[in-house]
Amino acid sequence: MGVVQMAASTRIAVLGGGSFGTAVANMIAGNGHAVSLWMRDPQRAARCRETRRNERYLPDYALDPRLTITADLAAALAEAEVVFFSVPTGAFAEVAGRAASHVRPGTIAISTAKGFAPEGFTRMSEVLARELPQARIGVISGPNLAREVARHDITATVIASPDAELCAQVQQLLVTSYFRVYANADMFGVELAGALKNIYAIEAGMATQLGLGQNTMAVLLTRSLAEMTRFAATLGASPMTFLGLSGVGDLFVTCTSPLSRNFRIGRALAAGRSLAEAIAEVGQTAEGINTTRIVKHRADELGVYMPLASALHAVLFEGRSISQALARMAVSERSDDVEFRVG
Repeated sequence: MGVVQMAASTRIAVLGGGSFGTAVANMIAGNGHAVSLWMRDPQRAARCRETRRNERYLPDYALDPRLTITADLAAALAEAEVVFFSVPTGAFAEVAGRAASHVRPGTIAISTAKGFAPEGFTRMSEVLARELPQARIGVISGPNLAREVARHDITATVIASPDAELCAQVQQLLVTSYFRVYANADMFGVELAGALKNIYAIEAGMATQLGLGQNTMAVLLTRSLAEMTRFAATLGASPMTFLGLSGVGDLFVTCTSPLSRNFRIGRALAAGRSLAEAIAEVGQTAEGINTTRIVKHRADELGVYMPLASALHAVLFEGRSISQALARMAVSERSDDVEFRVG
């Protein structure tokens, strides 16, 4: 079957007026499509319409005049053929449930969230499948810092779904001269990679704040990649997915950039802030906190060896100091370098 082309008049809804939702909506509007960006807060939506800026998240980013901004969910979803869900995982199910009656059969529903539902080991694609059984589902993940996308820095992402036609259609919507979109059929692995890397970004922020050197950071990144791949492969994801943009690419960006919320949480914790103080200081949702709790418990159930995730869990939830966790982690790692081999 041939790929269905996306018409220039395709109606798009982006739910969530945070930094990435705003950047995605504006980029698609710039490509000539009719896009509605939904924000929960009517006053903020009105302010964005007035100033053509999202002053809270991307204050220096001019919004395309073709972009519609609304706090009316039904209006945003009216006749939408593609819906991007760019809300934090804590609000994801509620927003998807509210959207359900406005989403027509066959609509493409895409998650851009990187994490798990608060109640347990539930991915956002699973939430969409539950709340929107009439939709075709995919996920977007990759090294996509919203401020850099807004600056038109060269960026690439992954659209993942077993539905090849869906992937091709989303590629058409999003591709620009500075934003490239690659496809991957391993939606499970791509989604896991996007969630798991936030654990290690917190630890990388801690290491940076403590003044640890590049040797240490190299160890942290490579062993983080091994750990997240080990966990995902145990659950059935392809280890090769983690060598791509949604794996090593996103891990590198999130563990090295001060624009990363989880990295900033780690720095704040290592500077002596409590977890509550660190969250307040960052001021935005850092998915790695909840992900650490959920993944640690699931790894224990499965018997998967995850010393880095366990060490962070001990700091965040068990009252252990960072120095104690580092000391314990240093003597617990396995001796094998490469766990997955081709052939």
